[in-house]
Amino acid sequence: MLTPENTVIGFIGTGVMGKSMAAHLMKAGYPLIVYSRTKEKAQELLENGAEWAQTPKDVAEKAKVIITMIGYPTDVEEIYLGENGLIASGKPGSFYIDMTTSSPSLATAIYEEAKKYGIQALDAPVSGGDVGAREATLSIMVGGEQEAFDTVKPLFEKMGKNIVYQGKAGAGQHTKMSNQIAIASNMIGVCEAIIYAEKAGLNPENVLKSISTGAAGSWSLSNLAPRMLKGNFEPGFYIKHFIKDMKIALAEAERMDLPVPGLSLAKSLYEQLTEMGEENSGTHALYKYWKN
Repeated sequence: MLTPENTVIGFIGTGVMGKSMAAHLMKAGYPLIVYSRTKEKAQELLENGAEWAQTPKDVAEKAKVIITMIGYPTDVEEIYLGENGLIASGKPGSFYIDMTTSSPSLATAIYEEAKKYGIQALDAPVSGGDVGAREATLSIMVGGEQEAFDTVKPLFEKMGKNIVYQGKAGAGQHTKMSNQIAIASNMIGVCEAIIYAEKAGLNPENVLKSISTGAAGSWSLSNLAPRMLKGNFEPGFYIKHFIKDMKIALAEAERMDLPVPGLSLAKSLYEQLTEMGEENSGTHALYKYWKN
């Protein structure tokens, strides 16, 4: 059993979501060692008692469980499989949990390489954005060995509510791709609905009261549409990261010979927003496609 008395947790990536996730583990009493490319992003955690690591290698040498929440598959590959990466520097019996949204094939490669070193690797991407991370209500979808999942599940329970074991290595990432595909088309629908209500001369906030609890209801409609109306486009999840996810999903769909026209359309719209300088806005800034 992983208890605060016998388990040091390493956390790599303390951005919009990672910082809150790491904080929940600290509140549960686990000693925490953190690393981030930008130390300032970890400052609040350090002030509350977390230890700073100079490199990912330092994290691997001190922590029994390491959680990563970083940006892109290239970052994940470097952190895990690089010459001075987590796996080469790790200890047998450790647990590595990548909660970044990354590619299923990379998750499988990490699992297989980690196993050579006696390390259990899980892919455990999340959904719920900054709100879910802050309130510890994330949906966590997990791939890897069942026994490893069972061992670390109490840690997942400190960060999320809907925690589901999906199957072998890579299954968590495939599940997250399904999640992103659903969000992509849904976000288009949410924005079009709000714009339509405004063009029709309605009070969009009143419209939301009617449609958010009916058949049209969705997380994005309830949580992000109000932000759109307030002009708050701060990122719960960055557009630039969502485009990364959509590219992964499109590549996986192509391998399966699966047409995904809704996903393709969403990606093209978000790429247009990026050209407008919105890459660091939240995904709900798609609203601006119609407003500008």
